[in-house]
Amino acid sequence: MQSLRTAEVSRKTQETAIDVRINLDGTGRSEIDTGIGFLDHMLDQIARHGLVDLTISAKGDLQVDGHHTVEDIGITLGQALLQALGDKRGIRRYGFAYVPLDEALSRVVIDLSGRPGLVFEAPFTAPMIGELDTQLIREFFQGFVNHAQVTLHIDNLRGINAHHQAETIFKAFGRALCMALEPDPRMSGVIPSTKGTL
Repeated sequence: MQSLRTAEVSRKTQETAIDVRINLDGTGRSEIDTGIGFLDHMLDQIARHGLVDLTISAKGDLQVDGHHTVEDIGITLGQALLQALGDKRGIRRYGFAYVPLDEALSRVVIDLSGRPGLVFEAPFTAPMIGELDTQLIREFFQGFVNHAQVTLHIDNLRGINAHHQAETIFKAFGRALCMALEPDPRMSGVIPSTKGTL
């Protein structure tokens, strides 16, 4: 297991400029400024429930819409996670969580597998939450899994209020990630795969 599971990644295109810092052994602190208030709130949930320290600064072409910004944050966060994980020795690898919020309930299951894959089932009941297009939540997670190289299943099992639906997804994602990242003392120095690599 690496002694320092941290990373800093910057991604700059003609559409966005994203800077991400992550500490996988943090306490849930975050400094987030994406220009989209509700997205800031959701990314803070990842940090708090994942017990990772997270700094994200994003400047994007929000005058067009939020797509490029939201997707590129997912990409950059995925790159940072992959870098911070190193060879993944000694981690639990798998994580899952169910999280309720009033009438809403979501389930998230993650495998730090080295193979990108996303199953996303979330029938949002509103097209917008604040300034965030709910279609872009899937785009965020697609960008994340492609670059973190993880398998991720996200299911919003029920919900009436779209804010509640989204919040249960991000909180459950944070908690599932926390479980998967956790060092397993019985796996010290071992890569959790019969292949010997992840």
